Amino acid sequence: MKRIFKTRYFARWMRKTELSDKALYSAVIEMTHGLIDADLGGGILKKRVGLSGRGKRGGARTLVATNKGNRWIFVYGFEKNDRANISDGELEALKDIAAELLARTVKQLDEALTDGSLTEICDDHKI
Repeated sequence: MKRIFKTRYFARWMRKTELSDKALYSAVIEMTHGLIDADLGGGILKKRVGLSGRGKRGGARTLVATNKGNRWIFVYGFEKNDRANISDGELEALKDIAAELLARTVKQLDEALTDGSLTEICDDHKI
């Protein structure tokens, strides 16, 4: 069963944008079909997600921790007009976060949902 999450940090950033859970769900479906923008290594993928009126090219960039199977966790996002990319130091920190998140057991993921450090994007956001 595929599970899609967003971190508390990502959810806070997302509220400042026009990005929706439905758009994130669609992005994961695209990634499962091989449509990614970059594999940054260490379990981190970069995926462009369109924003209303700007499309993907001028939209948001998301960084997703994934095992490319049943676990997809949106960990970082930025709008293209805010910055071009992340630094090498930021990428290394995100790889560490990805390793920790992807190593969690189902019970630990459920505890993170309970304490609010993760939010699950449910399949009711299907397109």
